[in-house]
Formats: sequence, C-alpha cells, structure tokens
Amino acid sequence: MDSDNSCSSNRPADIQRKEESAPLIGELRPIHPPSVDGRAGCETWSVEFSPDGSYFAWSKGYGIVQLLRWPLQGIEWHGTPQFTAAAKERTLDCGQTVWGLAFGPRASRYAGRSDDQLRRTSETAQPLLLATGLSNGEIKVWEVETGRLCFNLRGHQSIVRDLVFAPNGSLTLVSGSRDTTLRIWNLKKSDNSQVLKGHTDWVYSVSVSPDCSMIASVCRRNPKVFLWSLRSYTFIRHLQNANTWQVSCDFSPDGALLATAAYLANWETSLWDPYTGEHLFRLQECFSCNFPIMDNPIRAVRFSSDGLHLAFITMDREIRVWEIGQDEPLIESERRHFSCGLCCTFHPQGGVIATGTRDGHVKFWNVPQAVPSLVHFCRMALRFSVSTHQVMALPIPGKIRDILTYRNYEEHYDLLCSYHRCRQ
Repeated sequence: MDSDNSCSSNRPADIQRKEESAPLIGELRPIHPPSVDGRAGCETWSVEFSPDGSYFAWSKGYGIVQLLRWPLQGIEWHGTPQFTAAAKERTLDCGQTVWGLAFGPRASRYAGRSDDQLRRTSETAQPLLLATGLSNGEIKVWEVETGRLCFNLRGHQSIVRDLVFAPNGSLTLVSGSRDTTLRIWNLKKSDNSQVLKGHTDWVYSVSVSPDCSMIASVCRRNPKVFLWSLRSYTFIRHLQNANTWQVSCDFSPDGALLATAAYLANWETSLWDPYTGEHLFRLQECFSCNFPIMDNPIRAVRFSSDGLHLAFITMDREIRVWEIGQDEPLIESERRHFSCGLCCTFHPQGGVIATGTRDGHVKFWNVPQAVPSLVHFCRMALRFSVSTHQVMALPIPGKIRDILTYRNYEEHYDLLCSYHRCRQ
C-alpha cells in the first residue's frame, strides 16, 4: 500500500492534502468461483458508478449485471462507515457475457449547473438508463429503477467492448466493437446509428470529450490513437508517439487532456492535447521493477472527476493512482505476479475507486481527498469551453498560457514504486 511519510516528496501548491493511507475498504465476491480449467466466464469486465453516484453497476460474469445502491453497507464513505439497512439491489440477466457498461444520460459537471440541478433535470426529463455491451454484438439498454429492458440495439457483428454516453445530457450512445467499428446511437431513434470505420483491429476503448466535440478510440495491435468528430461523424487525426499498442483512453473532465494507456514490452501512460495532437508528457513504469523479460501490460486508465488524479491497472498491481506532475504513486496496491485487474472507475464525488478483476471480484479502495488550488479550479472552468488554439491567441504571459494548456509539467515521469522509492 502507501509508503510511510518518510518516503514521500513535497507536494506542489496545486494539490493540498495530508498524507493518508489508502486501504482496501470493501469487496464484492462472485457467487460462482473461477473455472478450474481456466475457461472464461466469471470476469468482471466493467464497473461503473451512475453520474450522480447513487448507483453502482457490476458485470459479475455469466451474463449477469448487479445494480447496487451506493454507498454499500459497511463501506466507509467520506470517513464514515455506512451501517444502514441493506439497500435494494437489482439483477439484470443479459443472456450474454457483458463486456461494457455505461450509465446515461450523463451531464457534465462543468455545464454551469450544480449536481443537484443536474440530478433533478435527469429525473424529470429522462429516467436513468444502463447500457450493456454484449458478446453477441447487441447492446441492451435498461431502465435502472424498474429493471425494464428499453432497447435492444443491433448492428455490431462482434463483441461490444466499450460504451459511453455523450456527457451533455442527451441520449447519444457511442460504442466500440471487435468488429473494428464505432457506432453512434441516438436512443430517441433506436433504429438509427452512424458507423465510423478505420480501425484495423478490435476496438478496445472509446471516450467522448466533455464538450461532445470529439471521440477518442484505440484498437488492438495499433500504436495510433484515433480522434473523430462527434458533430460531423468524420475522422480528425491520429495521435502516435511510440511503437506501442494502445489499450485504453480517457478525456480529462475539462477536455483539455487525453490520457492513453499503451503497452508493448512495458507499460506507459501518455497525456495529449487533443486539440493540437501534441504529446505533452509521459508516465512509465518503475524501471527498477522491470523483469529480465519485460512483460507487464496495462489494462485501463481513468481520470478522477476533479482532474487531478489518474488511475490505472497493470498486470503486477491491481490499482495505482497518480497525482499529475508527481514522480511517485499516490496509492498503489500490493504487488501481484499474475494478471488480475481488468477495469477501474472513480466515484463522481471522489474518495473511492472501484476495480474489477479477472476472477470476478470487485474491490473498493479509499483515495485520499485532495483540495485543488484556485489555479486548478480556474483552469478547469476555462478549458471546458476554450480550446487550446483560443488560449494560445490570448494576450497573456507565457507562464499563464503554459498552465492553462498543461505545458507546465515535465515531459517524462518514471513512476517509482514504494519499494524502490524508499531505497533511493
């Protein structure tokens, strides 16, 4: 877990918090154990919190999705253990292995309305939905409160690996499939979808920018990140920095950064400017931990809702969380020597991250709360509606311009693990 305070470095003014441990605070276990002959079936391929944080969805293997009210009983939530009566659960039988989950409608936190207003608007305008991407290429969309099947979307010819609702409160759903295509669905017209072609292999991950202008996607055995226009349904550009395979992508909450996870011999996470295509900085695994034959793939990368943290899962550890600009992890789980973690997601109100594992478990980890600086708040608010090109045209000092465009960081970070950091 976390190292002790004697091994930690001084934090920048951008992040103010006291040093805390980050324990495992809860776990969900599958009813059916993993198959003794290693066959697939029980994996937790996706976990998601609802936009307001009131629900947690778990693809628990064998075609079953469990919907749970959050916070769970016994989970320590914002420093207080929850001992309320067991909340109502709902089970969705999808009939096929569930690879992707997405709650919607999903409105951005930076759209100028409070969380309470967004929740009330969602409740009055459209019930909360859960989209499930299945192994037969179908997408089933469920009403969360009732468990009613609302849509059964057909069009993909293979596994629907990832799903995301557009973060503008609309019923626009973007899906990526092993059939090498993306599809954009308008759930107000369930028989209507736009198809984006150009990937050379299975699509692993898709993400939509907070202003709904761009889609990012990555596919198997390809070093390129694909950027598409969600407004015109056209290809914009490729992002490519090294000869590595991209496996995951996620936009920052203000849309000014795109994080990508890549792997060939070892793992790395890159941060890009999606407006210019410029590679800004890179985070790589602890070189002191490299095996004689490097083989430590990364599975997923996700931004926190405050834009300060990145979570990622690699073969050797179930979870790492990184504060942007630091050369050490904020938290890291104990080292493991077999593939375990598959997915992760932050709670929208912070404090907790959930991870899903290959043996069907879900684990909840406490993430120390950060207090962003005023500079970071201002940058997030401005960058949500102002592109990099517009910032560059402002008559402001160069240092301020660098801060607003995330160019005030080093170009490379070697993420030392707690073991080797304490022995430097």
